[in-house]
Amino acid sequence: MAAPLLVIGLDGATLDLVRPWAAEGRLPVLRGLMQRGTWGRLRSTVPPATFPAWTSLVTGVNPGRHGIFDFSARVPGTYRVRFVNGSHRRAPALWTRFSAAGRRVAVLTVPATYPPEPVAGVMVSGFDSPLATAIDGSFVHPRALYGEIQGLVGRLPFADFQEVDTGPGWHADALARLLDGIERRTTLARTLLVRERWDAFMVVFGESDTVAHHFWRFHDRRSPRHAPGPFGDAVRLDAAIGTLLAAAPPDATVAVVSDHGSGGAGDRVVHLNRRLAECGLLAFTRRTPAARLAGAARGIALRALPHRWLGGLVRRLPAAASRLESAHRLGGIDWRRTTAYSEELDYHPSVWLNLRGREPEGTVDAADYHTVRDDVARGLLEWRDDAGRGVVRRVWRREELYRGPFVASAPDLLVELARTDGYTASCLRSGGPGPALRRLAPHEYGSGKGSGMNGSHRRHGLVVLAGRDVRAAGEIPAVEILDVVPTLLALGGLAVPEELDGRPIEVALQASAPLVADPVPAPATPPIDYGAAEERDVRARLTALGYLEPGA
Repeated sequence: MAAPLLVIGLDGATLDLVRPWAAEGRLPVLRGLMQRGTWGRLRSTVPPATFPAWTSLVTGVNPGRHGIFDFSARVPGTYRVRFVNGSHRRAPALWTRFSAAGRRVAVLTVPATYPPEPVAGVMVSGFDSPLATAIDGSFVHPRALYGEIQGLVGRLPFADFQEVDTGPGWHADALARLLDGIERRTTLARTLLVRERWDAFMVVFGESDTVAHHFWRFHDRRSPRHAPGPFGDAVRLDAAIGTLLAAAPPDATVAVVSDHGSGGAGDRVVHLNRRLAECGLLAFTRRTPAARLAGAARGIALRALPHRWLGGLVRRLPAAASRLESAHRLGGIDWRRTTAYSEELDYHPSVWLNLRGREPEGTVDAADYHTVRDDVARGLLEWRDDAGRGVVRRVWRREELYRGPFVASAPDLLVELARTDGYTASCLRSGGPGPALRRLAPHEYGSGKGSGMNGSHRRHGLVVLAGRDVRAAGEIPAVEILDVVPTLLALGGLAVPEELDGRPIEVALQASAPLVADPVPAPATPPIDYGAAEERDVRARLTALGYLEPGA
């Protein structure tokens, strides 16, 4: 009989920290797992962003096949976006396969899983659900479990604080809230773990990602933004892992995984749309007094209003918020004279062509698509700073990264910015003409989301495997994020479908895993879209998290 699986996700965890901290004895639980198992780097998606990365990890297929590229997707025929949810995933996940095989599963707070699926067991959705700060009953399957969760932990929060204005006192308050969230999530997971012998149990902690974004400069003495302070090792999840191991069956196979890694952000800022303008590929319009006033009002709202008020105002005044965002984000672009443009997302640098027939004011003919796209890529790769160093390390055409029926939903070009002395640049919104490359001023070093956080995503996360059926192979070469599900299926005693993009990590397995035809079909039902009220709530939540802005 296969041993039960315990999968612990640490969002944004990196071996660049785990390896030395484990060696120093600061992470005794993880160190013990590494010593008796197999571990190494886990190569994430491009971009290494939360939704596509976790969805790829739990399905074993690339975004071109599962259909999730970001928190949002383009609305055809517009310059707007709509929100995606777990029902838009077009490939079965790990828990879907276990449930189909009659196995019992528990799934807690995995990103991109709202609404919860009717699994053979329990599921509590991740933070892409329609509530601003914590779960409600709509997150939970079966619904009756919600009352028990309330009695056990009171509330189960996500990052329930604003991450835009990180002024004096912010880090201490954020740390207290993050530690509280870890404690509550650990308590819930421990309680469910001892309730029954689950065949597969998965829980994801998002706090490690939040800390990496906002606290990196406190521990990294080499960072150009380094600041001494009491937050050098702000959140340690090692104790939470130990609590879960103690509650799990002694024969459990344990996997600790992250969706991507993390690293330091330097003091350099790039504005992709300004670079496109320098190349003659984008034109700005003169911002009207009304547009400037709207931008100022938006900035005041983001920084001055209490977090809970901001979410409520965005939900209750969607038309006003939309006007503010349109003036801020799109009002400065002259679409009739624009060939290519970027959404300038810090965690997802990319470029779209202003394609005729796809965009409402498209200028690029379909027949010229490949030629124009190559010209845009060349303009980005030829970009140099004052020292002659390349600003962009690499540009991918979307079909170079993805394969499957949903490739056309991806941006036309995906961009990897070059690092300077190992530190990434921040990709921030242009808002109009100006320098395409600049340095942060010292007072900006501790900026929050939207202004250049001091920690950023890296492509290499981590995987640690230990248990009866895992070889004690020690460190292994980097493996793909798509290899996690095939490996877990093999360790869980289930067939590994041939059609998955990933393959079992054979060096980590005591026995070889046979490949078979896929017994679990992809979902055949249309995606379940949010209603208008739910979408306003989701918009407010992602705005508060800093991934989107009001009215986006």
